Amino acid sequence: MNQILQLDQVVKHYDRQVAVDHVSFDMPEGCIFGLLGPNGAGKTSLIRIITTITKADSGRVFFNGQALHSDHPSEIGYMPEERGLYKKMKVGEHLLYLAQLKGLGYEEAKTEITRWLQKFSIEEWWNKKVEELSKGMQQKVQFIATVLHRPRLLILDEPFSGLDPINTNLIKSQIKELSAQGASIIFSTHRMEQVEEICEYIVLIDKGKNVLEGRVKDIRNRFKKNLFHIGFEGTLPADIHQKAEIVEQGNDDIVVQLPKEGQSNALLQYLLQSQVHLTSFQEILPSLNDIFIEQVGN
Repeated sequence: MNQILQLDQVVKHYDRQVAVDHVSFDMPEGCIFGLLGPNGAGKTSLIRIITTITKADSGRVFFNGQALHSDHPSEIGYMPEERGLYKKMKVGEHLLYLAQLKGLGYEEAKTEITRWLQKFSIEEWWNKKVEELSKGMQQKVQFIATVLHRPRLLILDEPFSGLDPINTNLIKSQIKELSAQGASIIFSTHRMEQVEEICEYIVLIDKGKNVLEGRVKDIRNRFKKNLFHIGFEGTLPADIHQKAEIVEQGNDDIVVQLPKEGQSNALLQYLLQSQVHLTSFQEILPSLNDIFIEQVGN
């Protein structure tokens, strides 16, 4: 699998503060990649290095197999958490200006802007000043500005901030569509449920170091604790506590923990041979939120 982005032992200092401490990870091409970490972990410093806003003090960064250089930002779209629209400009002229900065000709830029405004059903915004738009509306304009030049790598920092559920789903669907079309996307957020929903891979940064990385489903499996949710009708066998530790119990369901991996089949067979009627038997995998808290807490 080709790697769109590779970081090798990247270090960045600000005075005596180590913002990025020997971070290494690979990002597969065409995936949606979660860049996670608590406030002050070093995520923004990493993004600034990837976009060539700043340089690493040491280490190497590769973009599409080449050492990162000054021409690569033309293939990158960056939507920062702190939005950067000029409030006195009209939406249409603002987007034209930003598109041409990214290398699009006037006519090509106008065609792309029109297509995106139509896609979001906001064609009438062309002559509106940015300051006339709500925060959520400005967010949609910022998103369009980020993707207009069809970048190979998109970096989206808290892209759903300030959006209502309808517009969140709209932007989310566009992210998935861009990914399906081949764009590689870095998604940075504090909302772990959103990461779990749309990201294939993640890297977790804490205190400048990457403490966890890999495919989301593999990470959730790695941290599982042999917990199982069992739904039932009737009465459970009296000696079930000898087979598994009861963690939670309700009237028609129970959560148990098995001492070793691979004992679930024996427990299921034991229950099927009893008088109880099973309605569900499902392993409980930890959420990314649980894993995040556990890893950062440690």
